[in-house]
Parts: sequence; C-alpha cells; structure tokens
Amino acid sequence: MEQFEMDLWSPYVVGAGIGALNTLAFLLSDRPIGTSSAYARGSGMIERAFRGSKVEAKAYYRKFEPVVDWEVVLVFGIVVGAFLSAVLSGSFRVEAVPALWAARFGPDPILRIAAAFAGGVLMGLGARWAGGCTSGHGISGTAQLAASSWLAVACFFIGGVATAMVLFGAGV
Repeated sequence: MEQFEMDLWSPYVVGAGIGALNTLAFLLSDRPIGTSSAYARGSGMIERAFRGSKVEAKAYYRKFEPVVDWEVVLVFGIVVGAFLSAVLSGSFRVEAVPALWAARFGPDPILRIAAAFAGGVLMGLGARWAGGCTSGHGISGTAQLAASSWLAVACFFIGGVATAMVLFGAGV
C-alpha cells in the first residue's frame, strides 16, 4: 500500500496547549472541556426551530438547554482552528475522497459521505450514552482522575485500534 504523508505538529506542544485550555476552562467556567453537550444543545436548537417552545418541555433539554454557550463556541473554534492549521501548514486541500480511503474502498464519494455520516451518528450516540465524548473523558475526566473516564479512554483506544485493523488491515 502506498505511504501517505502528513504534516504533524509536536505532540508535546499540542498536549501542553490542550492542558492549558483545560485548566483555563476549569478556572474560568468551573466546567470541564467537552463537545458532545454542544451537539445535544445544537439538536435542541434545530428542533426548536421546527417545534417551537415544545422542546423546552422535554427533560433532556431541561438538562442540556438548547442555547449557544461556550461549548458550542468551542466546537466552532475547533473547526476554524483545524482549517487555519491546515492552511498555515500548507497542507490544506479539498478532497471528496481522501487518498487513504480511496486506496481501500474506492473513489466513490457517495460511499465516503454515507460512511462519514453513519460514523458521526454512531459517535454521537456513543458520546451521549457514555456521558461524554473523547475530549470530555480523555482530557477533562482523566485530569480529574475519574475512574469512568480512564475506562472510557481505554475503550476508545481499543475500539480505535480494532476499527483501524478491520478497515485498513493488520499492516496499519
């Protein structure tokens, strides 16, 4: 299989930056970093656009009020930051089907979009069932020494390695 090159940031610099952001989140908001709640709030905002104030009667949306808060802004910041990182590193390019995917599954963009959508839905469901996402458990939960977060992180790694081996073979 062809080797795919990618520009990497120093994991030490990135880790220190994430740690600083996590510390600031706790100091300034007394809340941990996480993004899955932002998606829950976003779904409530979308539902409210169609059903009006009926959304606020749901117990789920009383817990995760459908408003733009700092977690929603964090999600937008992640998207903007990823874009700026790619542009500034000179690695930005528009691809309907990434080369690694095309080499394994073919160049069909519909298959790629369907797989990405299905994966996103499953990740969202998993994050809500687990009471948090990879950033919530992996960064904030482990920093708080929460046993459930350490277990979740172990499962993230096991699941990620298993999925990579199934999708891309044992040579990954």
